[in-house]
Amino acid sequence: MRTPRLQWFALLFAFLFASFAIAQQTASKPAQTPPLKKAAPVTAAEKSGIPLPYTPVLDPSAMDRSVNPCEDFYLYSCGGWKKNNPIPADQSSWSTYSKMQDENRELLRHILEASAKPDAKRTPANQKIGDFYGTCVDESAADKAGTAVLKADLDRIAALKSKADLAGYLAVFHPQDIGIYFGNSALFRFGSTQDAKNSNEVTAEVDQGGLSLPDRDYYLKDDARSKGIREKYVAHVQAMLQLIGETPEQAKSDADAVLRIETALAKGAMDRVTRRDPHATYHRLPAAELKQLAPSFDWDRYFDAYKAGKFATLNIAVPDYFKAMEATLKAEELAAWQAYLRWHLVHAQARWLSTPIVNEDFNFYSKSLQGQREIQPRWKRCVRFTDRALGDALGQAYVEITFGPRAKAKALDMVKRIELAMDKDVHSLDWMSEPTREQALTKLHAVVNKIGYPDHWRDYSALKVVRGDLLGNGERANTFEFQRQVHKIGRPPDRMEWYLTPPTVNANYDAQNNSVNFPAGQLQPPAFDMKSDAAPNYGNTGGTIGHELTHGFDDEGRQFDAKGDLIDWWQPKDAEEFKQRTQCIVDQYAQYPVVADVKINSKLTVGEDIADLGGVILAYMAWKDETASQKLDSIDGLTPEQRFFVGYGQSWCGNQRPEMMRMRAMTDPHSPGEWRTNGVVINMPEFQQAFQCKTGQPMAPEKRCRVW
Repeated sequence: MRTPRLQWFALLFAFLFASFAIAQQTASKPAQTPPLKKAAPVTAAEKSGIPLPYTPVLDPSAMDRSVNPCEDFYLYSCGGWKKNNPIPADQSSWSTYSKMQDENRELLRHILEASAKPDAKRTPANQKIGDFYGTCVDESAADKAGTAVLKADLDRIAALKSKADLAGYLAVFHPQDIGIYFGNSALFRFGSTQDAKNSNEVTAEVDQGGLSLPDRDYYLKDDARSKGIREKYVAHVQAMLQLIGETPEQAKSDADAVLRIETALAKGAMDRVTRRDPHATYHRLPAAELKQLAPSFDWDRYFDAYKAGKFATLNIAVPDYFKAMEATLKAEELAAWQAYLRWHLVHAQARWLSTPIVNEDFNFYSKSLQGQREIQPRWKRCVRFTDRALGDALGQAYVEITFGPRAKAKALDMVKRIELAMDKDVHSLDWMSEPTREQALTKLHAVVNKIGYPDHWRDYSALKVVRGDLLGNGERANTFEFQRQVHKIGRPPDRMEWYLTPPTVNANYDAQNNSVNFPAGQLQPPAFDMKSDAAPNYGNTGGTIGHELTHGFDDEGRQFDAKGDLIDWWQPKDAEEFKQRTQCIVDQYAQYPVVADVKINSKLTVGEDIADLGGVILAYMAWKDETASQKLDSIDGLTPEQRFFVGYGQSWCGNQRPEMMRMRAMTDPHSPGEWRTNGVVINMPEFQQAFQCKTGQPMAPEKRCRVW
C-alpha cells in the first residue's frame, strides 16, 4: 500500500508509542541470527491474559492437498481455509487479514472497556479513550438524543441567504466531517500535503470531492446495474432526509437534486487510473488561479476561517473538477444546494446518530453495495471510531501487550536482509545503465524504516472528550485532526510521522518521505510468527516488506527521488525498458476474472501487482541468504522452499461476497487474493522448481514477467 498524496487523509490513523528509536536502515550486511523456531516468546494473549486465538504462519489444515499446486497454487494453499472460514454475517469479505483485524478489535475492546470504568487513577489518555468509547457504546443515549443533535447545523443551512454563503457554511462543516479525510466531503476537499516537487515544504491543497457513491463511474456508467444502483441511492437519500424531518415529497425532490449535483461534479472528476500519475494531480499555482477557476465560491471567506496563514500558492489537484464545480454552482438554485448540504450532513454524521439512521446507512452502503448481511455489533464499530479519533492514546496500551523488543529486532533484521537483497538485485539488472543504477541505489540506501510504532506520542490535551456527548466527541475529534493538518501549511514536514496506527493490519510505503512503515498489528501471527521456522515468515511478512520496498520503484514510486521529490532520475532508455516490463504485468493481469463478466482493471492495479512480484522475489533472496549455512528439514510434508511459497499463498486466503468483489474491481488498486498469489508464482522459476511443475502447466507458463 502506498501513502496517499493528501497526508492529512491518512493521518487519522496515527498511533504513537516510544521506547526505541526508529533507525534508518541501509543495505549493509546484517548480522546472522538463529532460526526463529528456536525461540518461544510470550504471545500477546499470554501476556495480557486475554484469550486470543493463535494461528501459525503456515497452517497445514488451511491447505487442500488434493489440488495440484502446479494447476492452482492458490487453492492448494487456501482451499481448506476457504471451506472452513465462511464469511461472517457482519462482514462483506473474510480473510486471514480480516481475522487478524477482528482479533485486534477484541484486544482493543478489553483495553477500552477497562479504561471506560470511572477511576480517579485513570491517566488523561485513558480518560479520553475510555470516555470516548464509553459514550459511543451507549446506544440508548444515542436513540434518546435522536436527530435533535443536528438542529444547529440544519438551522445554519436553512439560514443561508444566497449561494455566496456556501463558503461560510463549509468552513464550519468540513472540519467536523470525517469524510474530509476519505474524499467524501461536501463539494471539495481542503488540507495540507507535502509539495510533490519539494518534499521539504508542506503546502495547501484543494482536491475533488463532493460525491457520496464510491467512485465517479457509479454516476457515469449507463449499464443496467449502474442505473439500478443509482435508483437505490436516490431512495436511500430520500429515506435519510425523511428521517431528519422532511416530508416524503420534499425528500424525493431533494434526493433527485443531490443526484443531479453529484453527477455534474462527477463529470469533472479525474478517474482513478489517471490519478495514479503523480504529475496529473500536481498543479502548484497562485491562489488567484483558484478564484478564476471557481469565482462563484468565496475562497477568501473559506480560507480565512482556518487561520492557516496566507498562502500565495497552493496545489489545485484537479483543475477540471473546479471548473465543473463552478458550472454546477451557477446551474443549481440555492434550494438544491441546501438539499445537498442537508444530505451531506446526515450522511457524514450517520455513525453518531440514532438507530434508524445507522441502520439505513448500513442498508445501502454495506448491505446493497458490499453484500454484508448484518451490521457489526456496536462495540466493534466503537473500537474502530476510537482508534481513528484517539489512535495515539489507544496505541500505547496495544503496543505494550503485543510487540516486544525481540519481535521488533527480528522485524528490523528481516527488513535489512530484504534491502540487501534489493541492493544485489539492482546491481544485477542487465537492462539498467550505470547512471540510473547509481540513483536507484542512492534511493534504496536512503529508505527510512519505521517498525511497530512511532517515536513520540501525540498531545491530545487540546481535544475535549465529554462523557455522554456522542456527536460532539466525534465532531471535536475530526476538527482536532483537521486543524492539526491545516496548521502544517508553510512548515517543514515531520518525516517521522506515521500514517497507520499500531493495531493496523497493513503496511505502507511513503514516496515523499521515502519510508516503509510496518505497524505492530501487521507483525502478529499468523502474518509474523515468532514460533515458526523462517521460510513461511519470509513468504508472508518478508513478502510484505519486499512489497512495500518495491513500491519505491514501481511505476509511481520510481518517479520520486531519494529525498521524495517528483523528479525524473531515469535515463530515457532505462525508462523505456521499465515501461516494457511493466506492460507485461498489465497484459498478464488484464486476463484475470474478478466476478462474472468483470476482469481486473490492470491499469489501476499495476503498481500493486509490480510490488507483489518484486516483494516475493526479494523475500526469497533474503531467506536464502539467511539460511545459506543452515541444514533445513522438511516439515509437515513440505520442503523449506515449498513452505516459503505456501506461507506466501496463505497470506491471501479469503472469501468475498460478489457485491464487494464488484465494488473493489472499480475502486481497489489491489488485485484479488487469488491473483495476488497465482499471478506472482507463475513468474518465478523458483516456484516451478520447488513444486517440480512442468513447463506449460498453468503455474509454469513459458512466458514470464519481471520488473525487479
